[in-house]
Amino acid sequence: MNNHLLPISEYTPEPIKFIGFTQPHGVFLAIKEPELTILQVSNNTSHFLGFPPEDLLNQPLSKFIDQEQINVFLDYLSQQDLQSSNPIEFTINVRDENIDFDGVIHRSQDILILELEPTLLDKSKVFFKFYPLIKLAVSKLKGADSTPLICQILAKEVRKITGFDRVMLYKFDDDGHGYVIAEDKLDSLETYLGLHYPESDIPRVARELFTSNYTRLIPDANAKPIEIIPCHNPITNQPTDLTNSMLRSASPCHIQYLHNMGVAASLTISLVKDQKLWGLIACHHQLPKYLPYEIRSACEILGQMTSLELANKQDNQDSEYKIHLASIQSKLIEYMSIDKNFIDGLINHKINILNLVNAQGAAICFDGEYITIGNTPEQKDIQKLVAWINQNLQESIFYTNTLYQFYPPAEEFRNLASGLLVVSIAKSQKNYILWFRPEVLQTIDWAGNPYQPLQIMEDEGIPLSPRKSFELWKEIVQLKSLPWKSCEINAALELRNSIIGVVLRKVDELEVLNRDLERSNNELDAFAYIASHDLKEPLRGIHNYSNFLIEDYGETLNEDGQSKLRTLIRLTQRMEDLIDSLLHFSRLGRIDLSMQQIDLNKILDNILDLLSPRIEQEKIEIRIPEPLPKIYCDRVQISEVFNNLIANAIKYNDKDEKWIEIGYLPKTNPLQFYVKDNGIGIKTKHFNTIFRIFKRLHGPSKYGGGTGAGLTIVQKILEKHDGKIWVESIYGEGTTFYFTLQGDEVQ
Repeated sequence: MNNHLLPISEYTPEPIKFIGFTQPHGVFLAIKEPELTILQVSNNTSHFLGFPPEDLLNQPLSKFIDQEQINVFLDYLSQQDLQSSNPIEFTINVRDENIDFDGVIHRSQDILILELEPTLLDKSKVFFKFYPLIKLAVSKLKGADSTPLICQILAKEVRKITGFDRVMLYKFDDDGHGYVIAEDKLDSLETYLGLHYPESDIPRVARELFTSNYTRLIPDANAKPIEIIPCHNPITNQPTDLTNSMLRSASPCHIQYLHNMGVAASLTISLVKDQKLWGLIACHHQLPKYLPYEIRSACEILGQMTSLELANKQDNQDSEYKIHLASIQSKLIEYMSIDKNFIDGLINHKINILNLVNAQGAAICFDGEYITIGNTPEQKDIQKLVAWINQNLQESIFYTNTLYQFYPPAEEFRNLASGLLVVSIAKSQKNYILWFRPEVLQTIDWAGNPYQPLQIMEDEGIPLSPRKSFELWKEIVQLKSLPWKSCEINAALELRNSIIGVVLRKVDELEVLNRDLERSNNELDAFAYIASHDLKEPLRGIHNYSNFLIEDYGETLNEDGQSKLRTLIRLTQRMEDLIDSLLHFSRLGRIDLSMQQIDLNKILDNILDLLSPRIEQEKIEIRIPEPLPKIYCDRVQISEVFNNLIANAIKYNDKDEKWIEIGYLPKTNPLQFYVKDNGIGIKTKHFNTIFRIFKRLHGPSKYGGGTGAGLTIVQKILEKHDGKIWVESIYGEGTTFYFTLQGDEVQ
């Protein structure tokens, strides 16, 4: 037998989601729909349900659940969002005793998964037990003014709810490594706060699972895994995908890792920001510890609330910096347009290209010349670097904060250029702009040596073995600069585009005017955002103090005075609505599109479901002549387009028999969509004015009120998709809004 050691990089990751085993604290069932036939079960049904696995396989679910509960279960299955149904309460007769279970359902590979855990909490008291804790925790989170404070509050509140010995908040960096940003623990335990952990501790395949399944409980790390019978699903002839399974067994490597840390039970809650795994709440206990579904859900809610709060804090910080960069960008474009040579516009002013990306040095390589500003390597070193870039750079941009890893000679000028950001102006002519950042020495405290390779025995029977040492290991990081922020990278790309535009448009004054107009629009968007954001605080103060006056001094005012105060309150509320609409409109200009393949029918179904109370109340007939296509677009923004147009069609209709038709013209290029109604119609003279922001054709209180910003927002979204919108209407008979989407139709 050959059992020499192999490095982890040589090893294929464990098939975690197809592991084929469950944890023993509940029952796993894979079920075929619509018959509800049991296809697979965990090998512990005798203990929990009183039936051995062989007696349940290929049997209907009604084998152990009565028909009344089956009917309720079918109602849950008809819901579009199964997650919102969990947990489903079941009472099952097991050996002549009624046992309560919590059922959790999801679908995997078109197979229904039902997982049953015995109910340990009194359902009538769950709400009153956990609601005050969650409410208090959320209140504290909202009052926190920094990311570290948010994380520390969350660690403390989660530990209070769960009772675990230690709760840590673990934040990932861009390389997949992570560090403990907050911790709450027993006094007797050593602290992990501030320690870094290598990427191999939570490898990519595990991070992907945490992005799909937000909570992960291992109540007993010493418990024996329970096999799933049969191991392959009879329909797919493959192991069942357990990505979203609550009972999925942990990998042997992870169990060994917990043992090495002295952990007997763990709970992990994901913190997801912008659909990426930002960090984890890691809860550890020295003894086995089971948490009911309700407690896990409470922690998941706190995790999601924290994710939103972290995103808001980061967005507010990024917004200010992005506005600052946009201002610099605007100035640079202005200088390039005014100066005789566009390069002079980039370097000869107080605001220059160094400010654009917060660099300490820069070089412009254009038509064989090398123009430098700030602290840069010598020209001969820059020439060699440009030759390497020209040979290896395929994209229009490249950036790194560890240049020597890609270009070893950079070690010689590490104090000037450990970090590099470069954009290509014209690759064929070796025209580039390079920005440099110097080395910044850092000391990192690791929990164990991160460079000690994880190993496996080259024997199929011996699993991956995690590292055993978590002792403090200090590393001085060299040859590394501060990282480039995404907004700085975008600013460099935008500058590249502007330079190309300036060079090409020097001979065409009309193009110069177009550029100035675009810059002005960007500045107007930024101004609208800042102005409306700053207006909200004093306006809210006026609104609140007016309410205080009515509440505290209403009896001393005559009817006329009270009426004026009520009018003031109403007007400030309307003003706040207008400002909110303006903020939303201004943000649209700065939010990048998230283009992906979208089934418009799913978008339409969700919107109609949201609007169903109004549709039913108004007794509106919804007509959809044929299914809508799949296209590439931004799901959130296109959802807003359909929602606004359909909501308007509902609002502006006074007919006895109302209808709305939603469809598209298949053979148009670009695709033309429409929302048609038989409502009040629009006069021809108003066709253009309805798209102006805050333009309403009726009084503020007529037809349900509103700010008049909806169609303006719709137009802005469609313009960002390179589309357009127009209206056709017969006054008194109905209206049709047509719009185009440039996204390619998916066949």
